[in-house]
Amino acid sequence: MLHYALVFLVVAIVAGVLGFGVISGAAAGIAQVLFVIFLIMAVIAFLRRAG
Repeated sequence: MLHYALVFLVVAIVAGVLGFGVISGAAAGIAQVLFVIFLIMAVIAFLRRAG
């Protein structure tokens, strides 16, 4: 999951540098959503292992 978030973040940065506003906005949104999902899953996994 983190891999996909990082891939979309890189795509967003490259698209932003090249000036593709719609593509960079969409890729950044996807990267943010995937990153939040990853963080939630990481916290749950940590709590399950610690408990």
